[in-house]
Amino acid sequence: MATGKAAEGPLYPVKGVRSATVRAGIRYPDRRDLVLIELAADTRVAGVFTRNAFCAAPVIVAREHLESMQGIGRYFLMNAGNANAGTGDSGLADARYCCEAVAQQTGVRAAEVLPFSTGVIGERLPVEKLVKGVREAVPALSDDADAWWDAAAGIMTTDTRPKVFSRQVEIDGQTVTLTGLCKGSGMVRPDMATMLAYVFTDAGMELSDLQSILNSSVEHSFNRITVDGDTSTNDCCMLAATGKSGVHLTPRDEQQWRVFSKALHELTQTMAVSVIRDAEGASKFVTIEVFEGADAQECLDVAYTIAESPLVKTALTASDPNWGRILAAVGRAGLTHLDISRVQIHLDDVCIVENGALAADYTEEAGQEVMNREDITITIRLDRGQAHETVWTADLSEEYVRINASYRS
Repeated sequence: MATGKAAEGPLYPVKGVRSATVRAGIRYPDRRDLVLIELAADTRVAGVFTRNAFCAAPVIVAREHLESMQGIGRYFLMNAGNANAGTGDSGLADARYCCEAVAQQTGVRAAEVLPFSTGVIGERLPVEKLVKGVREAVPALSDDADAWWDAAAGIMTTDTRPKVFSRQVEIDGQTVTLTGLCKGSGMVRPDMATMLAYVFTDAGMELSDLQSILNSSVEHSFNRITVDGDTSTNDCCMLAATGKSGVHLTPRDEQQWRVFSKALHELTQTMAVSVIRDAEGASKFVTIEVFEGADAQECLDVAYTIAESPLVKTALTASDPNWGRILAAVGRAGLTHLDISRVQIHLDDVCIVENGALAADYTEEAGQEVMNREDITITIRLDRGQAHETVWTADLSEEYVRINASYRS
């Protein structure tokens, strides 16, 4: 299941980026599951990675390579079906071996190759299948629009649809393109970004500025979504700037920087929301907005307590206006000295709680009408300050349980 519509709008290839997607047979036969993306020489790459202590081997190797090359990257190697996580030293050796295979086929240094994996945790990576796939992918590299769709499909696991989106902006009379692709459907509570996400632009900028703008964009997009509260071992979000548009951006030019930042933020937020719309077993898309918090953190504490409550999520699946579950979640979010008499809770435009109790004019019929919708907004007003935060989530269905109970079969 999924909510809303799949990706819409034009897709714009990015100058300096080519990709190829092949069937490597990593876990399932006859499925495209290996993606190779080529970046133009001197492309700058910034990244954010999972904070899970059991981070996967490709995360460790990608970090090492970015640091050793001072942000210069030439190839992204991605595979689905096997996370290469929880695999110890052998997993690290496997990730490095695959990078070396790309280097041998393309003439770059192994440190210019960044590996990424998604899939089952705790199994050895079938490196010979990956190496064979690399040999097939290199001569198939393409810069056309279909190659982007193939790449988005090639990194899917339990996703039901590929996720790829574009934006274009005019800067100094030049067109600057941003295109991003991502995967994610379950094991989603990013603590930096989301499962696998990649944004490419033909703008140019210094590495420190690239990292700064990525951090800012991720914080209010990928770091505001949750499906099940589980931070993956393999999460990453990468931003690659090829510079091929001829536009070089710097925060010192505030107007240009603002235009690009706005486009990047809109793109990453669209990508993040697409993950929630395709959450495993989802039948509801839920926006949780918390207003009037003392600071951003307590707004997030309230929003995530609601978003990750199994009782709230199952009530959403059943379209049951069981407002007491939301009330209880707010109360256990850990806010100090919370004055419940000042809290308001709304389902869309229907006020369900005010003055610490059921709203006087609330009716079950009005609550039911909102809960029957596919898209629902839960709004909390704390009356403690000026902070405001938004989190996106989905419901918890029997289909989610089925998918995860049979994930390895």
